[in-house]
Parts: sequence; structure tokens; C-alpha cells
Amino acid sequence: MAGITHKDETLSRYAEDLAGEGPKGRSLTEDALRRLFTNKAALISLIVVALIVLIAFIGPYFVPWHYSTVDWTAIRKPPDFEKLHYLGTDQNGRDLLARLLQGTQMSLIVAAVATLVSVVIGIVYGAVAGYFGGRVDAVMMRFVDIMYALPYILFVIILVVIFGRSPVLLFVGIGAIEWLTMARIVRGQTLSLKEREFIEAARASGAKPFTIIMRHIVPNLAGPVVIYATLTIPEIIITESFLSYLGLGIQEPQTSLGTLISEGAQVIEVMPWLLVAPAIMLVLLLLCLSYIGDGLRDALDPKDR
Repeated sequence: MAGITHKDETLSRYAEDLAGEGPKGRSLTEDALRRLFTNKAALISLIVVALIVLIAFIGPYFVPWHYSTVDWTAIRKPPDFEKLHYLGTDQNGRDLLARLLQGTQMSLIVAAVATLVSVVIGIVYGAVAGYFGGRVDAVMMRFVDIMYALPYILFVIILVVIFGRSPVLLFVGIGAIEWLTMARIVRGQTLSLKEREFIEAARASGAKPFTIIMRHIVPNLAGPVVIYATLTIPEIIITESFLSYLGLGIQEPQTSLGTLISEGAQVIEVMPWLLVAPAIMLVLLLLCLSYIGDGLRDALDPKDR
């Protein structure tokens, strides 16, 4: 109609949006993803980590050598493309590229499983302490304080020595210590959430405490949990590498980045290639994971929305 002005059309569209007939706004998840993907450092790091994971788990099928196979004709050799030892061999004649892929794979598995263990324990422990409060909270958090007072690495070493050096026990041993900070974070968030209206409504409806914790509190902790879990992975990789460097981590014939760095450091003067490749992989992995954690923290921070 000729009598309708541009201002009238704008007001009409605005009214349609308010009525739910116009374009819908982004959800919180979509907004967080948009913020994450606009962070160039986090996006590049996410792509690099995805490539590392893909190469670590699929690469061994395309490498001509197995990580435990000994090539008696190429012992302590630098990179040799004719014999298909692209990164050289170690003092036992084993292909470094194959061992690097296996070591990266093992370090990623340790980090993922140990992080999962720490997240599960931390969420349950912190949510229970925060929800019940009072004496229950005081006793549970004093236990956390006591655990914090113990030397972290020493405690992990004791667990590994007592329960053995198998990969599964290493996962559990590291994860059983990393949950302390997660428990504090979850407890603080729970203290805030339990005073919200929807928690009061759940109590009024007769829901049991553990039902409220699992159905109403834990789902609302996704943001802080994801952020801390992402930042925990690099710390666990460093811990595993340190234990392997001391000879208490992954044992032969398996290997990890820490084991490879330990072996390379012992012969750096005569075979520097044994240290350079795993060290670069470890630094690249830790750097990218740190950028991803920072990006998730910025994307999920409610103050920036």
C-alpha cells in the first residue's frame, strides 16, 4: 500500500517478532558456539587438535612400521626415507614415527579417561556438599583441604607404586587426584543454584535431594564443568609425561609422549631427533588445548553475553 511508510513497516516487523511470528533469536548454545568460532586462536587450535587426534588414531594404519617392530638394519639411524623411517629410529631400531603416533594416542587416552574420572567424582562430591550445606559441607570440604595439603605428585606416585603401573590404574590414579578443584568449583556453583526458584519448586513438589541434584543442579553446571575439564586435560598430560619421565608411567612395549621425551633426553647428544619430535608434539598439543580452554571460558562466560 502506498500509504504505508518505511517506519510503519519497521514497526510491523518488530510487532511480528514480539508475537513470535518473526525470526527467532539464537539460543544460548548457538550464541556460545558463535563466540567460540569467532575466536581465531581457539578455532585454529580446535582444528589442530582434531587433526592430531585423527592422525594419532588413524595414522598407525598407514605407517609401514609397527611401534614395537625392530629393524636390525637401521639402529640409531636419523631420518631415512629410503628405508621408510621418516623420523629415524631409536637405540633399539624401532621406528620413531610409529612410536610417536602410539605415544600421542596413549597420552590422549590417559588425559581423556583421567579427566572423565575427575569430572565425575568432582561433580558428585561438590554437588552433594553444596546442596546439603551445614556440617555435611564443612566435613566434606575439610577433607578436600587436607587432600590439597598433600604433595600432589608424591601422592600420585604412591598410588602408582601401590596399585601397579598398568594404564588403567594410571588413569584412575591421576583422575582420583584431579577432582579436588572440580569439587570446589561445583560446590560454589551449587550453593548459588540451590537458592533459585526452580530448585524451590522442585522441593515443594516433593522431589528427593538426590533427584534434585541429578536432574536440576548437575545439568546447570555444564558451562563451568566443560571449561575446567578442557583446562584439566593439559595438566593431566603433563602429569602423565612427568610420571613416564620418572619411569612410573606407561611401560614397555607401550609408550607415551613422556616416555619418548625421557628416552630422547638420555641420548640427546648423539640422537637429538629422538627428543625433538615428541617435544614438539607435546608443546603443540598443550598450547592448542590451552587456547581451546580460554576460548570456551570466554564463550560460556555469562558476563560477556
